[in-house]
Formats: sequence, structure tokens, C-alpha cells
Amino acid sequence: MSVFNGQRLGLSTFKLDAERMRRGWYSDKYFKNIVSLLSHLSSIAYTYDGDYPMISLSQASCPAIGDIEVEMQWFTRRKPLSIVTGVDKALAMLQTSTGYFDEDGNWVDKYDTLQVEAVHDGVKVYYDGDPKNVKPVLRVRGKYRYFAMLETPTLGALTRGTRIATNVYDVLHAARGKDVLFFPARFDAHEVQAADGYAYHIAVLAYNAHSGRSASSQVSTDEQGDWWGGAGGGTVSHAAIACFLGDTAETMMTFAAHMHPAIPRIALIDFHNDCIETTRQVMGAMFDKYSKLVDEGRHEEALRYRLYGVRPDTSGTLRDQSIVPLGDPRLDNGVNPRLCFALRGAIDSCWEGWTLPEHKRELAQNWCKKIKIIATGGFTPQRIEEFERMGVPVDTYGVGSALFSNCAEHGTANDFTADIVKVRVNGEWLPLVKAGRTACDNADLHPVGRLTD
Repeated sequence: MSVFNGQRLGLSTFKLDAERMRRGWYSDKYFKNIVSLLSHLSSIAYTYDGDYPMISLSQASCPAIGDIEVEMQWFTRRKPLSIVTGVDKALAMLQTSTGYFDEDGNWVDKYDTLQVEAVHDGVKVYYDGDPKNVKPVLRVRGKYRYFAMLETPTLGALTRGTRIATNVYDVLHAARGKDVLFFPARFDAHEVQAADGYAYHIAVLAYNAHSGRSASSQVSTDEQGDWWGGAGGGTVSHAAIACFLGDTAETMMTFAAHMHPAIPRIALIDFHNDCIETTRQVMGAMFDKYSKLVDEGRHEEALRYRLYGVRPDTSGTLRDQSIVPLGDPRLDNGVNPRLCFALRGAIDSCWEGWTLPEHKRELAQNWCKKIKIIATGGFTPQRIEEFERMGVPVDTYGVGSALFSNCAEHGTANDFTADIVKVRVNGEWLPLVKAGRTACDNADLHPVGRLTD
């Protein structure tokens, strides 16, 4: 599945529309045009007839342009590094759609005529800003007209996967290895969820491998886990609380009573814009039930009422009621450091306000201290870095639209490019590349055969 296990995703994983891909449905039109031209030139045995070649040729060695063989390299230029993802999907496109339709409309598969080298998903590549010093992640040699129409979709697969994986990697770095929940499903079309969730998972594996930490992969939809065996997780929404007439405590009590114990009980606490008071209400109700079940020896059932965490999700236009205004919205509004510090203090000390017999005090204290804070709402790497620098007591961050960021100004653009860098003339591979580029190498490139189903 990646560089971390030395395997590649199966061909059927991607559910590709190979029929239309072969016909250029997903390709920029100029690629379809050049394939049509080269195919025609091949049929009439046209040879190069120009008078200003970049390569010295004799008349006897002029190549048949319609069947020109090229070496092409795919690369990205995001500084300082990228976590490459989307390679296996690009390989699947090449495998299913390299070739041509014959005169009878039958598909002629020519994938096995190519020489293909690729890195594994999850490889880290560096870029120093010099376009002549890139690290190719995919390299193909073969007749250009067989695979020319695949440049657009293969670049797209690499660009999106690598951008999301690298953005996630940067967020994990900012969070210093704390878990980062993958919450961007609502910000894009559902068709991209599987690939996006896979890119996120690859980033988590890459971060753990490079940092020695053990962040976990946590997605919000089942589709996001489809390619790697993950499953969506989550507890309650604002809409669920509305269904219980705005009673967050009753929502959580009912959820705890009826949902599977393996689902973490995480209370969404900003419905009334009073996170601390709502948290106290939820904690009081859940611990009371927990305590009674423990007294009755029903320990398994008591675990249903173990509050895993609370999630403040305050809008950036609102100031939580528990925060005394300082006049600066950056300090007052949304899920801010002061709110999280106050929330942690309220959670840890909540038991002190309960009427408890002496022998229950330690149980209550430990129950409270284990509750985590999961912060969501507009988090970016920069904002998370600020929280971590200040020591804000957040245990997990939920990040959404920031993981889709593709902005050159902020250094999150991860666009891929493919260049022809060599052509084959008289059996010899000769350099031929546009100005400003050159053929490059990458020690992580390895020969690739066919993906299995």
C-alpha cells in the first residue's frame, strides 16, 4: 500500500472509468489532439522533415515522429518537501489506459511496451527551489502516443493526493504528534473522499515514521477509510442536540445508553455558547450514572458512561460566555487559548462541586482528569503552532478545509508537472527538454510491473 509496507494498492481499488479515460474524456484537449496527429503520422510513415533540429540528424536517421519514443518524468516543486501520494492511482491509469483503439474500435493494450519506474506512496521528496534539481516520482519510457492522453489525469491524481498528504503532515508537525482528526469531507464532492482519506492516512504513517511518534488515523466517513481499511468515527452533532431540544446532557446520556460502548463518548459543548457550563452539566449527569453502576458491580455497563472528551467548536464570530472580553477578537472569539485553559481547569475541578462520600472522591477525580479536549473550528498549521507554543491543553485537533489549501503564497501549492526529457533516435536515448528543465533522478524510483486486482 505504501513505502511503509512495500506494497501497492490493487487495481480494482480505484474503480477507474477506463473506457472514457482511453478516449481522452478526462484529458486536456491538446493531448487528445497530439495523439490524433501522431497516430495519423504513424499511419502514413511520416519522418521528421524539419531543418532546425535540436539533435544532429542525418537524413537516414530522421525518426518516425508518429512512433517517437520518449522518456517522461513527473515531479512536484513544493518547498521544502512533499509527502508523495497518488502514485498507485497514476500507475493504475497507465496500466488500464495505455494503448490505442484499432480501426474496428477494439482496444489494443500497450502497457507492457512501457518501461515504468515509480516511487511508493509515502516517500518524502525535497525541493530546493531549483527546477533543474527536482526529484521525479514517476518515469516512463515508451511510444508517446500510447500514453500521452494520461498526462492530465495522472498529474491530477499526484497533485491532489500529495497536496493533502503534505498539508496533513505539516499539521501533524505543528501539533507535535497529537492526533489530528480528518474533518474535510463536507468541503468537497463525495467522490474524492476515498482518495483524500488515503492521502491523510499516508501522511500519518509518514509522520510517525519520521518522528518516532504514534499519532493515529481518524477519519469521519467510512469512504475516507475505504482504500486502507479504516472506518469513520464520530459521536454527536449540533443537529443531534437540537433533536433533544437543545439539552446536551440528555443527548449524551441517551447516546451513552444506546450506542455501542466502543464508540468514544465525546460531547459537543458549544450549542449554547457556554462551553464550561454545558461541560459541567454533561459531566455531572454521566458521572452520576457511572458511579451508581460501579456501586452495583456493573462495571462493563458503567464504561458506557465514561466521558472520553469534550469538543468546543465555537464559531469565530462568537465569544464564549465564560470568557471575559479583552476587546481583541483574536483573543476572545472562537476556540481560543483562554477558553481551553479555562475548560481544562473546569474539567479537572468539576468533581469538587459534587456531593460525594469520601471513598468516591478519588474515583471522581480520576474520571474527570481522563477527559480530553478535542478542539475544532478553523484550525490551520499556524494556529495549531501557536496553541502548542503556548502550551494550550488541547489533546486532539480536528482540521477540515485547511487540509485542502493550495496557495502558492502560503507554500501549500503542490502542483505536479510532467516533462519529456529524452527522445530515442536510432536506438539511443538523447536529451531533449524545454529550456529551464533537465532530466533528473531519484534513488527511490523502482521498476514497476502490473498492479494486481
